[in-house]
Amino acid sequence: MPLSSELFASSQVQIILILVGVDVILGVLGALMKKDFRLSRAADFMKKMVVGYVLGFAVVQMAAAAQPSLSFLAPVAFILVVVALAGSILRNLGKLGLPLPGSNMV
Repeated sequence: MPLSSELFASSQVQIILILVGVDVILGVLGALMKKDFRLSRAADFMKKMVVGYVLGFAVVQMAAAAQPSLSFLAPVAFILVVVALAGSILRNLGKLGLPLPGSNMV
């Protein structure tokens, strides 16, 4: 099996893809509700999310697999990506009108 198939078949990459999908859906819904939807902005968002998070994490996974002394990087990168996506999802839920604790501070 090719290396790229193994990278994208990992459970961590699948979790990142699911979170990106949820974030995109909530972002589009929030933009539609506020009548602020632009297709070009959605395309930029997808490019940033897919390239930045999924491919970036795949590169970190490859580096960790190639150099055992860097094996700690993959779990750290995964946690950072999940935290960033969770923050974006919460921000999009706030745009949809869901009252979140501390949302009046932003």
